[in-house]
Amino acid sequence: MKIKTRFAPSPTGYLHVGGARTALYSWLYARHNQGDFVLRIEDTDLERSTPEAIEAIMDGMNWLSLNWDEGPYYQTKRFDRYNQVIDQMLEADTAYRCYCSRERLDTLREQQMEAGEKPRYDGCCRDTEHGHTPDEPHVVRFRNPQEGSVIFDDQIRGPIEFSNQELDDLIIRRTDGSPTYNFCVVVDDWDMGITHVIRGEDHINNTPRQINILKAIGAEVPIYAHVSMILGDDGKKLSKRHGAVGVMQYRDDGFLPEALLNYLVRMGWAHGDQEIFSVDEMVQLFQLDAVSKSASAFNTEKLLWLNHHYITTLAPEYVATQLQWHIDQQQIDTRTGPELAKLVTLLGDRCKTLKEMAETCRYFYEDFNEFDADAAKKHLRPVARQPLELISEKLAALTEWTTEAIHNAIEQTATELDVGMGKVGMPLRVAVTGAGQSPALDVTVEAIGQQRSVKRIAQALAFISERENQA
Repeated sequence: MKIKTRFAPSPTGYLHVGGARTALYSWLYARHNQGDFVLRIEDTDLERSTPEAIEAIMDGMNWLSLNWDEGPYYQTKRFDRYNQVIDQMLEADTAYRCYCSRERLDTLREQQMEAGEKPRYDGCCRDTEHGHTPDEPHVVRFRNPQEGSVIFDDQIRGPIEFSNQELDDLIIRRTDGSPTYNFCVVVDDWDMGITHVIRGEDHINNTPRQINILKAIGAEVPIYAHVSMILGDDGKKLSKRHGAVGVMQYRDDGFLPEALLNYLVRMGWAHGDQEIFSVDEMVQLFQLDAVSKSASAFNTEKLLWLNHHYITTLAPEYVATQLQWHIDQQQIDTRTGPELAKLVTLLGDRCKTLKEMAETCRYFYEDFNEFDADAAKKHLRPVARQPLELISEKLAALTEWTTEAIHNAIEQTATELDVGMGKVGMPLRVAVTGAGQSPALDVTVEAIGQQRSVKRIAQALAFISERENQA
């Protein structure tokens, strides 16, 4: 049997992290078993589904490189097929027309709730149409079995059983002729040959209904696996109040797709004590029986740790391609400074996100008119004049602009003035970067460039002079 999984989001919003993890698990299971992965857009909710949400889902899947083998299929383009199956079910008497008014159903619901009963359709039209004709307004209901149970072996949770007496006759076609979600899903899984349905635990209650419909239309019942929800740091269901819950928001916040994938796969799945997984390792090792049925808590600090790991261990050239978007957002012209791959090497140890890297790298490419107030107050004092003047001379005189030559120039300045390295290094750092922190000073100065570094030292000396005049 060829394994075939699917990810079937409803385009009513962005691709959130819970959906992304479900997509990842479905994708990994298909890839691990040399199967196919299908993308299906379940857009039957015509009022809430939007083109923008579809685009956001596609963007998220593409950014995470969760490539699909078939699709995207759209349910709204398959209405003829759904109605064809419904008409066949009406002929086979596995479905029936229901003419009950909204008022009658509302009253029935209120009575059942007052009596402490579970609200459910009472089967009024199940065995008689009460003199109505097919051209009168009606819905179509599935004739659910009234005896026995639905039992399925969930690949994550084990055997689950539902009594058919607890399931009412589900509406499968509305009065306006449109098919309903639970029915469309069944026909899609059948037509697309889905063998394994991996989805969120919020769908567990849909499963027995869908299994009964599958059996009624003579379709093969797929294997089900329901993944637990993701909770926030506070133990409550993940939502907007916990920060970024849309996948592309993580891109915007400076996370690498590899970091988010690694984080998501570990939110419910484990392979021993291993924490770091390449995508190839995930594909090789992933098994459904290693997925926990317990809820997972989202930990932003852990994600930041992973992101920093990937920033510093992936090829700088690759990280640079991901950094470029953030550089563009900051509107930095990188033609006048180091290549981005070199920037990644320079700043990688200091930055947990690509956004942070983009926000702190501007001094490598652009001149500035102001110094960080605290850094300048501390380090650009009159006592720094002589060290800055001497290091400026030495840097301007260098015929080879290398980190080693720059390092030697800084050391020689400190030696000649008989001061500690910090007395030269800190004023120089503030002078060339405008701030009090940077990567190692020799590599920073080298990356900024000879002419620009000397010019900035002159600017710092002018600042010191102005400060003296105001004293």
